[in-house]
Amino acid sequence: MADLSTTFPLIPLRDVVVFPQMVTPLFVSRPKSIAALEQSLLRDDRLVVLVAQKDPECEEPTQDEIYQIGTLAEVMQMLKLPDGTVKVLVEGSSRVSLDKVFDESAHFTANVSEQEETVRDDQGTKTLIRVSVEKFEQYVKSTKKINPESLLAVSGIGQPGRLADIIATYLGLDVAERQKCLEIVDSTERLEYVGLLLSRELELADLEQQIHDRVRFNLEKTQREYYLREKMRIIQDELNSDGEQTGEIAEYKQKIAKAKMSGIPLEKAEKELSRLEKMMPQSAEAGVIRTYLDTLVSLPWAKRSRDVLDIDEAEEILAEDHYGLEKVKERILEYLAVRKLSKQPQGTILCLVGPPGVGKTSLVKSIAKAMNRKFARISLGGVNDEAEIRGHRRTYIGAMPGRIIQAVKQSGTKNPVILLDEIEKMTRSYMGDPTAAMLEVLDPDQNDTFTDHYLDAPFSLREVVFVATANALDYVPRPLYDRLEVIRISGYTEEEKLSIAEQHIIPKLVDKHGLNKKNLKMPAEAVRKVIQEYTREAGVRQLERNLATICRKVAAQVVKVPSSIIKLSPNLVTKYLGPAKIIRENDIRGPQIGIVTGLAWTETGGETLSVEVNTMPGKGKLQLTGQLGEVMKESAQAAFSYIRMHAKELGIDPDFGEKLDIHVHIPEGAIPKDGPSAGVALAVALISAVTKRPVRANLAMTGEITLRGRILAIGGLKEKVLAAVRAGVKTVLLPKSNEKDLAEIPEYVKKQLQLLPVAHLDEVFSVAFKEKTKPTTGSKNGAVNRQAARRSASSTVKR
Repeated sequence: MADLSTTFPLIPLRDVVVFPQMVTPLFVSRPKSIAALEQSLLRDDRLVVLVAQKDPECEEPTQDEIYQIGTLAEVMQMLKLPDGTVKVLVEGSSRVSLDKVFDESAHFTANVSEQEETVRDDQGTKTLIRVSVEKFEQYVKSTKKINPESLLAVSGIGQPGRLADIIATYLGLDVAERQKCLEIVDSTERLEYVGLLLSRELELADLEQQIHDRVRFNLEKTQREYYLREKMRIIQDELNSDGEQTGEIAEYKQKIAKAKMSGIPLEKAEKELSRLEKMMPQSAEAGVIRTYLDTLVSLPWAKRSRDVLDIDEAEEILAEDHYGLEKVKERILEYLAVRKLSKQPQGTILCLVGPPGVGKTSLVKSIAKAMNRKFARISLGGVNDEAEIRGHRRTYIGAMPGRIIQAVKQSGTKNPVILLDEIEKMTRSYMGDPTAAMLEVLDPDQNDTFTDHYLDAPFSLREVVFVATANALDYVPRPLYDRLEVIRISGYTEEEKLSIAEQHIIPKLVDKHGLNKKNLKMPAEAVRKVIQEYTREAGVRQLERNLATICRKVAAQVVKVPSSIIKLSPNLVTKYLGPAKIIRENDIRGPQIGIVTGLAWTETGGETLSVEVNTMPGKGKLQLTGQLGEVMKESAQAAFSYIRMHAKELGIDPDFGEKLDIHVHIPEGAIPKDGPSAGVALAVALISAVTKRPVRANLAMTGEITLRGRILAIGGLKEKVLAAVRAGVKTVLLPKSNEKDLAEIPEYVKKQLQLLPVAHLDEVFSVAFKEKTKPTTGSKNGAVNRQAARRSASSTVKR
């Protein structure tokens, strides 16, 4: 027997009463209960107090909400399941009463006293035991709910208390009756109480058998439908029913009428309801039909949001929720204006493309807000099963509608704004191609009769406004791409980030962390330091995380000293966030030989790309490292060929290709890199390494080169220029063919650095080496405008 003077961990149980000497499996999921279970395992005796709670729906019961009599049990086995639930096998030891319950932060504990059982060994008790065993045998034979092997568990028991506990465990009693059985200390009285309950269960079993016999007596046909209807009639007679239709069927008919279905959906609903009416309520197929009908009646077949297309109000909403992005806002307002003027739903599917953290999702929410429509979001990242879009057929266990129908159901209206988030991250697999399924969803000529496999009935998506978002469109199949109207969102400049922080992020974080303007002041120079030295991103997510870190540290200081007033300074930023994480290499290094800063574009925005070249005595071998793609390797070969062709004009020994080995490396070797836009940087780095002439600092360049030295157009110019600004570059060389794209770059960005369009490598050399070189053949040829989409690199690489 355990030492009951100690404190034991306590677990409140829902709908379960554990009896002494009985082995019972339990499933534990509440954190406090799991903690109490783990605490019991640390004890030598592995004991825990198990007490039923009065209200099974209560998640955090108090001492008044649990019974005062429980069971002290030993933990025999414990298994943690993948969903976090713990399966445990316990064996009851003895009845105990709760003297005092302690609600600790981690789990409940309790001081208990053992309930001594009173045992009578008289003839009356022995007779009661024999009668109870006979009744239990009769009950087991009359019902099929209990395994006949259970008779072996009671046949040889001569203790009235133990027999009562075993019979109570097998009977289908509610918690209150089992608890009363647990609380009766006198073993004979407890067996008498269980005998009464057993007699009641026998009467119910006999009544059920009588009903079954009467149904069989009245049967004239053997068909299943007649059998079920006749049994239902007899049951209604026993309950003195007036013969009216059952409540469930009537309720479904009301819901179908209220849903205002028509056509094929209405026919499907009525057909399935007719099938349900003829089925046994407990059958598995009846459960499937109920779920199907619940889905049908919950869909908004005729419910719509009333459109409010006030362009002035929409403009105010966009301006209030988002800073900058003027061209994007202008296109959205145009889209709303057309919807207001046109009475027919527009087939345009907008697709916002840009790096993470620039506000694509919040823009779609603003569109829904401006149109006075419900908003629903579908995350498509990692979706590789067509059934995720079209739904599962009802022949499968656990079938459900696809994400499109679920989003409409979630919104509660027939015309919501649905965000298709990360549409480029859907992938094809052996389970089908979800991008092909999206073709019907996004085609206005087809989605009026969109048929989900689960519904097996058409549902119109014509009034739904679909807006997609993506980081890049390289993986989007051409048929799906043709259905999208792409709006590109570039990254933010430093000034834009500062304004966004001051107008949106800081007020939100200050309020979220319980601060106010008196507790914390963030001057512009401090925020600018966070932007420059602790973030390097196109969006503002990392900036928000760093500012949130500062707010948490200030909150901790305010709690300690309530009168604290913190004015954030650059020194305090370093104190709160640690040493600077971003060091601008262009600020700390001067002109160097064989090192050039290039510019790249990735799906997360623009990036700077360092190109390093070393030469050494050898036989003319050109080695390329840094996980370069085929296109970038070809650009390096083209640059090398150009230098060998014009070695004399460039002041280089014509035989250098036979005397020197050249190693070209682009750092961050773990990241794949590809694309032609690094051609200019590769050429300048090669010439610098071979001629030993340093390249000027604070200079970056981008452009594709040809064997004749011409510089061709590239894509992503705005993102690359913004990356140059973030890196502290002062001068950027860009293809002259991209001069037209300078109109997209804000004026205040142009004032921060010098943008020099160049058409030939001669012009590049004169700037990079601060001297002019002799003209070479082809210098008068203009650059050829090429689309950046010709690059074959994937969206995950630097280009």
